[in-house]
Amino acid sequence: MQKPSIPKGTRDFSPDEMAKRNYIFDTISAVFRVYGFKQIETPAMENLTTLLGKYGDEGDKLLFKILNSGDFISDISADELLQKNSQKLANKISEKGLRYDLTVPFARFVVQNRDKITFPFKRFQIQPVWRADRPQKGRYREFYQCDVDMIGSDSLINELELLQIIDDVFKRLKINVVIKLNNRKILSGIAEFIGEPQRIVDITVAIDKFDKIGLENVKKELEDKNISPEAINKLQPVLQLKGSNTEKLSKLKDILSKSETGLKGIEEIETILNYIKNVPVESKIELDLTLARGLNYYTGVIIEVKATDVEIGSITGGGRYDNLTGVFGMNGISGVGISFGADRIYDVLNQLNLFPENSANKTQLLFAAFGENELNYCLPILHELRKAGVCAEIYPEQAKLKKQLSYADANKINLVAIVGENELKNNSVSLKNMITGEQNEVKINDLAKTVISSL
Repeated sequence: MQKPSIPKGTRDFSPDEMAKRNYIFDTISAVFRVYGFKQIETPAMENLTTLLGKYGDEGDKLLFKILNSGDFISDISADELLQKNSQKLANKISEKGLRYDLTVPFARFVVQNRDKITFPFKRFQIQPVWRADRPQKGRYREFYQCDVDMIGSDSLINELELLQIIDDVFKRLKINVVIKLNNRKILSGIAEFIGEPQRIVDITVAIDKFDKIGLENVKKELEDKNISPEAINKLQPVLQLKGSNTEKLSKLKDILSKSETGLKGIEEIETILNYIKNVPVESKIELDLTLARGLNYYTGVIIEVKATDVEIGSITGGGRYDNLTGVFGMNGISGVGISFGADRIYDVLNQLNLFPENSANKTQLLFAAFGENELNYCLPILHELRKAGVCAEIYPEQAKLKKQLSYADANKINLVAIVGENELKNNSVSLKNMITGEQNEVKINDLAKTVISSL
């Protein structure tokens, strides 16, 4: 008999793990709501016409496709089967796929519901996504994204609010972070400055690896892409700009003085930093000229967040994008958004031991009864405690006390209400503290107050 298993790149989550994950999701969504964002959900599957062509050729290959219902092969000819063209066959036998991210479904949602929503539209979404990627450490085929976006507004106040949200979330989670900022327009200006404006994607793909591979390897990658030695020499001092954000921006203004686009990007960053003076953000904010992320996607400000106390990749990222809904025929809708990496945040909290002890909504009190009479005695008390907000349960079997206490230990239940003949006579329970070993008789009328005060 084959042992049960789950697909590679997916995971089960135990009750303890779920409690920790929900702590993250609850913290993030609580902050989203404070800033006026409203939650939506979209289906796990979308029509392939919605998904295909939105993520590039590589992204299309990573889409999980769903076979059509019924006899999906009946319309396929024998010749087509013999050709063994998997891509062509897939398009005929599959009309739907699992969502690859939350952004494209969000764009589809906006276009489909344009008459029902009010712009600017502030939405957040916390749902799983699927990618047919090669599973490896930290990379899964099924994982959660926590997205928050504001669309239908060009105002940089939106970027400010996203920075405040980042700061607020990580302050609540007690994770020290640095928020890195850049701007697509600054990167375009740099490409103009070094004389390679048409090669901006090649240039930024290389410099985005600056932190990981260092300057010399970045230069080598640029050489391999046939970027001229003169351009690389002009780029090097830009990448090595030092000083405060103000000092970097001042030097950049001189360097990009002839680039209208570059100066516009500098102005946007300066505006955001000036806003922050009025609403202080505690996290460090750093202008990082090597930050590019998904350059083809972003059109303005680019944001990336890294934990300062753990070696791990970015734990949040995003930026400004224009024409989000253009792929669905609704042009001119600008937006800005960020995505929190729940799995990486989980790893950071675990490594730094930052999950609160009470992150699990665990049982606070267990009733241990010795017989049928005792069980019936406990049931109405249990009901009243639950009404009072106490997380309580009863051991359902008539078992020896040792077994019932072992159950409490295994489930980290700190209080056990023991009921035997004496407790029945005295209208009480013997309340045992599983941590200290202390045990006291408590009258039923005082039980809720006693339990709540001890939590």
